[in-house]
Amino acid sequence: MQAPVLVLNDATKRETGSRVPHANIQASKAVADVIRTTLGPRSMLKMLLDASGGIVLTNDGNAILRELDVAHPAAKSMIELSRTQDEEVGDGTTSVIILAGEFLYVAEQFLDKRFHPTVICRAYNKALEDAITALDKVAFPIDTTDRQMMLNIVRSCIGTKFTSRFGTLIADLAIDAVSTISVDLGNGQHEVDIKKYSKVEKIPGGRLEDSKVLQGVMFNKDVVSPGKMRRRILNPRIVLLDSPLEYKKGENMTNAELMKEDDWATLLRMEEEFIENLCVQIIKFKPDVVITEKGLSDLAAHYLSKAGISAIRRVRKTDNNRIARACGATIVNRPEELQESDVGTGAGLFEVQKIGDEYFTFIVDCEDPKACTVLLRGASKDLLNEVERNLQDAMGVARNVMKDAKLVPGGGASEMAVAAALKEKSSSIEGIEQLPYRAVAQALEVIPRTLAQNCGVNVIRTMTALQAKHAHCDNPMVGIDGNTGVITDMKELGVWDSYGVKVQTFKTAIEAACMLLRIDDIVSGIKKKQAPASGPKQPQIDTEADVDSEQMIPE
Repeated sequence: MQAPVLVLNDATKRETGSRVPHANIQASKAVADVIRTTLGPRSMLKMLLDASGGIVLTNDGNAILRELDVAHPAAKSMIELSRTQDEEVGDGTTSVIILAGEFLYVAEQFLDKRFHPTVICRAYNKALEDAITALDKVAFPIDTTDRQMMLNIVRSCIGTKFTSRFGTLIADLAIDAVSTISVDLGNGQHEVDIKKYSKVEKIPGGRLEDSKVLQGVMFNKDVVSPGKMRRRILNPRIVLLDSPLEYKKGENMTNAELMKEDDWATLLRMEEEFIENLCVQIIKFKPDVVITEKGLSDLAAHYLSKAGISAIRRVRKTDNNRIARACGATIVNRPEELQESDVGTGAGLFEVQKIGDEYFTFIVDCEDPKACTVLLRGASKDLLNEVERNLQDAMGVARNVMKDAKLVPGGGASEMAVAAALKEKSSSIEGIEQLPYRAVAQALEVIPRTLAQNCGVNVIRTMTALQAKHAHCDNPMVGIDGNTGVITDMKELGVWDSYGVKVQTFKTAIEAACMLLRIDDIVSGIKKKQAPASGPKQPQIDTEADVDSEQMIPE
């Protein structure tokens, strides 16, 4: 029996009753089904058309969901999960959506049997604690200085991506970039901020094999006076500024009253003296390069070029921070406060190169760069955009392993091992919570099942054999080879997942499923345009039972 829809007034509509969780589950399942086929090495691609008519071809879960336009609030919250996962750990965006959808789907049978959502959520949370304990038993520590091991980890995590056909290229770039910007905090802890200190520059042209990680930074700028300033300097002394090198007119100078001819000359002389003083403050430290985030006047450029200094202006704040990290300089707010310790001397080469039609500045060969730029070359912009998405995932994986050097087997092996542990423990759970607890184990099997489906093998036979192996043997490393669909030992295959990503995936998926299960009302307070009525309307009850839940949520 369908629940009535209560209309409180013209602006507020409310849907209540047992239909709400069912509608939420259906919406979440629909989102999960969209990206189910993008899991694993044999994944399919999605063609996305954006509003401006552009086309994106990708199998990156987060990129696909970002482009989806959905009206249902439950579907919107599912899409938020993918974004959260991407920001937190940078990988597992597809897995978290598929798992959350499956946790909701297996809960539907209990809602039909009149289980209270609180009971289901309690069982789910208990299962989450036990799942993480079981995952700890499967995980093992690794040495992050072992290059070959790191390559295997990153390659197995991005083996599902478009760039896997280019061998170890993307994995090499990711590991080099993360190793460059990693800062050792002691006690085995590392600070790795890939968003702030590693930038990807995409330049169409050349081959993908020409891509490289620069031991320093590059940015799209040329020197202020190309004819007078040097474009190549070895071992440069670099000064970074966050202030303009131009005359600042005061509030009362905008309407200056000139009484005599000489007054105009006086104004110009004041301006020249001001700029000359600024430049003298900088020149006395004998820098080779001056870079400022603000403007730089022609007169300042003249004084600097006379002193043999190359100047660059209007550099982005983020680029300036990276230059400071790479060459050991300090960004100064006022030239008068400049000190010898603020001058960067860690760079080996300053060079301006023309690539295509544009000029790029390179500050490279740094002694100890804690910032880097990844230069990507390729045939077209579309190809480079997809390579960049894959590279960001690969850097996310390398960062997670650096921060928490523990691994779990891939290919659905860790999910099956956790599911087997939960099934075994479910017999000791008392009361009606036992059924939802066991359902979590059943839902975790969706990952290996989806891998088998995408390989095109017989899913029922493969899953039955895999369940038997995990139930009767002590080898938790057995999973599904994503390329062939054959049951294989993941240790021999060398397919690994980051422990941090897997824990985050389980937590996010189960907590999101619990949150959506506890919704029992959907209230819409969005006003619709209506013809003005003659008199005030009274609150009314509309008991029309055939109103669809989607009608309650305006597009």
